[in-house]
Amino acid sequence: MNKVEHIGIAVNSVSLAGNIYEKLLNTTVYKTERVESEGVLTAFLQTGPNKIELLQALNDDSPIAKFIAKKGEGIHHIAFEVDDIVAEMQRLKGEGFVLLNDAPKQGADNKLVCFVHPKSANGVLIELCQGI
Repeated sequence: MNKVEHIGIAVNSVSLAGNIYEKLLNTTVYKTERVESEGVLTAFLQTGPNKIELLQALNDDSPIAKFIAKKGEGIHHIAFEVDDIVAEMQRLKGEGFVLLNDAPKQGADNKLVCFVHPKSANGVLIELCQGI
């Protein structure tokens, strides 16, 4: 794993949260994107090398809707950049981690992604990201 790629934050509204984080980070939302496969609307902010992904549920079945219903708004996941997502998935499986995906899938921000089950990582949902 190369670096923290972004921190994902579950929010009720990317518009309202975007306004808050723009003021907090003294930057602007540079991209919004719908990821239908995950049922989310995302908004990205960057300050220096650090990125924040705001995640809003598009429907009640979305993992984000379920997360917010259970835990409220807040940090949802930490994403790590990898060079070879398939190799990293194989490595992690070999180390005993439980992956939520059998194969990488298309995620936001033009990335291939895979998630590591939180029970395998001390309660933290981990996302692997590889640029396409």
